[in-house]
Amino acid sequence: MTNAPMIELQDTTRKYDDGPPALAGVTLSVAAGECVAILGHSGSGKSTLLNLIAGLDKPSSGTVTVNGTRVDQLGEAGSAKYRRASIGMIFQFFNLLDDLTVLDNVMVPAQLAGMGKGEAKRRAAELLGSLGIDRQAKAYPQRLSGGQRQRVAVARALMNRPALLLADEPTGALDSSSAEDVRRLLLDLNGQGQTILLVTHDVQLAASTARRTIELVDGAVARDIVNSGNGSGSGAGLAARTPLTRPSGEVR
Repeated sequence: MTNAPMIELQDTTRKYDDGPPALAGVTLSVAAGECVAILGHSGSGKSTLLNLIAGLDKPSSGTVTVNGTRVDQLGEAGSAKYRRASIGMIFQFFNLLDDLTVLDNVMVPAQLAGMGKGEAKRRAAELLGSLGIDRQAKAYPQRLSGGQRQRVAVARALMNRPALLLADEPTGALDSSSAEDVRRLLLDLNGQGQTILLVTHDVQLAASTARRTIELVDGAVARDIVNSGNGSGSGAGLAARTPLTRPSGEVR
């Protein structure tokens, strides 16, 4: 891991209408090669932060820089090109195309980026093999388990060799066994040098996967803590030191 910043936000705020800001003056930095968890309850600003970093939204004020690119200054076409070239995204509900095979789903980002079909097919097959899902290459997503579908989604996210992997509640729709598989997969990817931003409301997942946890409360950074286990599975320390107080009346 190097010390070069992969993500830099400087006094970044996002407001909608006349209500309180969804993100309120956030300043943070993530180094290349880090795995950082963004933790918080519903309404804390996690999704807004993710959308700003992905170039899906613009800040009301402040700056967003990713891998040397001022994302907040990009136009629509520039944002789309930036996402294709620099960002891989994993979602809670997979977002796979049911009418495409596993292999074809994984190839989609490369084809959108202009990669030749032969090269894209070789890259997709390589990823499916490395993620242990190659036997399902010709299957359709609806025939796979949740854990298998998330592995396909990870392969798709890695297709264009992104500098940054954004994982938005990647285990939220999985059973405990599949969730543990995905957690270990994220650890392996980070061990190979992949920069990962993990967005979650799960304290234990954050502490056992990421080297560092940033907690958002009401759109602001409340805590920024180096995890005691360095992402190696020791989550109890963080959970004990940074309890999350759920707002009264909130039910999950």
